[in-house]
Amino acid sequence: MHRQRVLARTLGLATAVALAATACGSQKTENTGSASTAPSASAAVTTPESSPSSDDKPAGDPSASPSASASSASPSASPSSSASSSPSASPSVKAVMANGDDSEQVRELQARLKQLKLMSVAPTGFYGSKTTAAVKSFQSRNGLTASGSVDAETWKKIQGLTKKPTADELRPPTVNEVDAPDPRCMTGRVMCISKESRTLAWMIDGKVVSTMDVRFGSENTPTREGVFDVGWKAKEWTSTIYHTPMPYAMFFSGGQAVHYSADFAARGYSGASHGCVNVRDKAKLSKLFDDVKVGDKVVVYW
Repeated sequence: MHRQRVLARTLGLATAVALAATACGSQKTENTGSASTAPSASAAVTTPESSPSSDDKPAGDPSASPSASASSASPSASPSSSASSSPSASPSVKAVMANGDDSEQVRELQARLKQLKLMSVAPTGFYGSKTTAAVKSFQSRNGLTASGSVDAETWKKIQGLTKKPTADELRPPTVNEVDAPDPRCMTGRVMCISKESRTLAWMIDGKVVSTMDVRFGSENTPTREGVFDVGWKAKEWTSTIYHTPMPYAMFFSGGQAVHYSADFAARGYSGASHGCVNVRDKAKLSKLFDDVKVGDKVVVYW
């Protein structure tokens, strides 16, 4: 009997080690590292939503080019005329900013539009479809030609109704707006991870120390929800199932961990993890990795 108990304990330890080594794979659906389980496979089942870190530029739409938008921005055009239906608008009125521009002035424009609650995402500096829609909405509300481009009159009006953006407004700590903390995050040292806002807040005794954007597993390899503890950490780690790097890994639920993802940094929310909590800001995660201790709490919630 003593020999049987020793054998059982040995098998239990081996199972625990194997579970931790899966590194992001779904415990129910993973297979044993075949080519079909490569990280790119998860992208096919994730949301087609693009990364919120970029203002999507419409593809193949000639009216979306800066020159087309600029030519339709004349204040003398009828308010009922759309940008595409007024090619005869005065060419002497040039847009200050238009679709396709990428500059600090665009970043300021986006921050001011966010003050007016016409944009919900953080400033990116790129003038794309979201910015165009916000500008059109502003112009319509203020009796201006709804061209979607910012001419001198529109820019002056926007400046008059807003204040100069602060540094945090121009470059907020996260692209996504941080969710209200779950009540379980309000005591102790906690990585408070919201699936709703797609953010991680590092909290100590109810106070937010730092925040960062995160993404989760796909429908087939979901990130588990609940209250966990950091079981172990590895500054350099490679998944034994998917053979992908997992720097600054902090394991909290079997093979699932908070870790840096180069794929998330490059592709944003057009990809997904195999269950782990991906972080795209490596510098922030490096600091968090140094602060977090084994045994600290992890709360994953909607």
